[in-house]
Amino acid sequence: MEVRFYDYSPRSADFKHDVLAGLAKRPRAIPPKYFYDRAGSELFDKICEQPEYYPAQTEIGIYRQHAAAIARHIGRRCVLVELGSGASEKIRLLLESLRPRQYLGVDISKAFLLEATNNLAADYPWLEVHAVCADFSSQLTLPPRCADGPVVAFYPGSSIGNFEPEQAKALIRRVRRLLGKGGKFLIGVDLEKDHDILRRAYNDEAGVTAAFNLNLLNRMNAELGANINVDQFEHEAFYNEAAGRVEMHLVSMARQRFQIDAREFSFSPGERIHTENSHKYSLPGFAQLARCADFAVDKVWTDEKKFFSVQLLTAV
Repeated sequence: MEVRFYDYSPRSADFKHDVLAGLAKRPRAIPPKYFYDRAGSELFDKICEQPEYYPAQTEIGIYRQHAAAIARHIGRRCVLVELGSGASEKIRLLLESLRPRQYLGVDISKAFLLEATNNLAADYPWLEVHAVCADFSSQLTLPPRCADGPVVAFYPGSSIGNFEPEQAKALIRRVRRLLGKGGKFLIGVDLEKDHDILRRAYNDEAGVTAAFNLNLLNRMNAELGANINVDQFEHEAFYNEAAGRVEMHLVSMARQRFQIDAREFSFSPGERIHTENSHKYSLPGFAQLARCADFAVDKVWTDEKKFFSVQLLTAV
């Protein structure tokens, strides 16, 4: 069955605006959604294969063990909306149990999204597949032909942790408006754990996370005409205990200057660009956040070590 594609992707002008604004402010920061051009999406898939990166394999193990139970709690024949669908791999562990009427993959990386959803449609000929290229962190609407519910939202991975708590609440509220009262939201939530495990997870020995972080600079060169010497930056990731999160930064290794759109930016050695946060939650802490966004936690599935959780929320 042919994939129906809807293009609500951000304009290249949005990328330029956010980069220029982020580099001009102090501390410097660029939103992590801009990691995900095609190269960035492919690198993230490689991150998920690294032995240090526990979230991916731990979450997959939860789906493998509990797919039937998840389907019983959600029900069949829904319209299943996957946010940040990426390679659409995790959803494959649930499709046979859920048997949704429609599947909508929503992702910001257009080429990667089209490839993944076409592969999904070929492998599941009984499934009606839609691809929605959009920045769901700021806008979340369904194409008209896909709004005939019940709608279930699926947000795998630990990406909710990339948002500051107030931003996370705002995103979950947008999902709440999409679903309506009684709607189901299946979400992956990374849990608090030993800080050394977190440090290793974001500093893999193969350097894939470093390449993923640095690729943001490559994208700025390719799409914005910047003249950044990428070799003069390095990846840094550490756990910020006070904020309860892992932070990723790009750190200048030398005194340097570069230009974007005729604007010049100067960096001293050690000066940094904050590129990502990954907040870690306790189960009570995330339940409180969900309540603030008008959801109740119905069911929680975790691994034996309680490293990661898959939570089913119901809109109240």
